Amino acid sequence: MNDILLYSLIVLGVLGGVLAVILYIVAQKFKVEENPLIDEVESNLSGANCGGCGFAGCRAFAEACVKSAADKGNIDGLNCTSSDMSKVAAVLGLTVTAAEPKIAVVRCNGTCENAPKKVHYEGADICAFAHTLYAGSNGCPNGCLGLGDCVKKCNFDAIHIDEVTGLPTVDEEKCVGCGACTKACPRGVIEIRPKGKNSRRVYVSCVNIEKGAIAMKNCNVSCIGCQKCFKECPFEAIEMRGNLAYINPDKCKSCRKCVDVCPRGSILAVNFPPRKPKVEVTESVNNESKE
Repeated sequence: MNDILLYSLIVLGVLGGVLAVILYIVAQKFKVEENPLIDEVESNLSGANCGGCGFAGCRAFAEACVKSAADKGNIDGLNCTSSDMSKVAAVLGLTVTAAEPKIAVVRCNGTCENAPKKVHYEGADICAFAHTLYAGSNGCPNGCLGLGDCVKKCNFDAIHIDEVTGLPTVDEEKCVGCGACTKACPRGVIEIRPKGKNSRRVYVSCVNIEKGAIAMKNCNVSCIGCQKCFKECPFEAIEMRGNLAYINPDKCKSCRKCVDVCPRGSILAVNFPPRKPKVEVTESVNNESKE
């Protein structure tokens, strides 16, 4: 019995040794040399794995940066937050041109006041789920559902649901424009737009594509496709997408003429200082000046 046990141990030992040698040879033959810079670049990223850069995660993005630096000598076309890109460029010994900051913009102004609720929703607090069931509590099939899918997906705590308006609000100091919230929104209400000079932006705060009469019934500030802003814009920055106006941020000069002519108040101008009141010259003053 002891001999059998001894032989078994010897066989297992020899077999284990042979397999270990085989595994070592295979590992050496097929091993992949990884650039140590990848680890260093990854350590300088936020680690949010938000997917806003277009890659599966920060590790994949770091690999792309190192590969681009080795192949092309630059990291052009690769985008993360401006602070992270500066750190990455420093690690790789490159200079990076600062890209225009971007921010998430909620293109819906259907607040509880502007779009009163018509029905009460009882179900899972998931926008994607509610979107498949009904138009919305205010009847708008394109507006924000307010259940917070965008909030759950944001890794930077930059977006929250306002209890008064029922709509998401974006913290400009925290938002990095990663786009995670836009992917989470089943109705395309959130858009990533340039932050703008001095954080000033002009945009149509509506995504409703219904005809004017129907849109007006559901929301007091819905775009009705009247084209007044389209005709007024001197820079051809506004385009009509069916019944909806859209302001191209690359062409918009922030003159705000479109804001003045919009009969519905659908166009918002954010972070602009209040305009100075126009001084009206009376007819009598004009006559005195002529004399």
